[in-house]
Amino acid sequence: MKALLQRVRKGSVSVEGELIAEIETGLVVLIGVGPEDSEEHARKLAYKIAHLRIFEDLDGKMNLSLLDVRGEVLVIPQFTLFANTSKGHRPSFTNAGPPALAEPLAEYFAECLRGLEITTKEGIFGARMLVEIHNDGPVTISLEV
Repeated sequence: MKALLQRVRKGSVSVEGELIAEIETGLVVLIGVGPEDSEEHARKLAYKIAHLRIFEDLDGKMNLSLLDVRGEVLVIPQFTLFANTSKGHRPSFTNAGPPALAEPLAEYFAECLRGLEITTKEGIFGARMLVEIHNDGPVTISLEV
């Protein structure tokens, strides 16, 4: 699994002009599922994200986790994280997991975050989404398990 984390002051996702979900302080997590990924990968990634110290303490140092700041998460399924751009000018997405695998694992990942008592909201798998991200810092971190 691959995740691109953006620390945000707020984030939201809309589909066809309708607001689906929004969060305040926390993370927008763009999540990609590969063909070999499993529930174990989802659990490990959720745990890592929950405990990653990327929020500022009173001294302005990135020393606090999502759990410490009681931040929220907006999970956005994003197969394009598996883009292969090694040939030509059009990305190939054959390295992404098939929807039958990716959709339930993305949902399981969100459930793992909820299991860690993190308020977690989601975009809609396979929908054309408009994601609004107010990146704080900016802080953007790439993770892979």
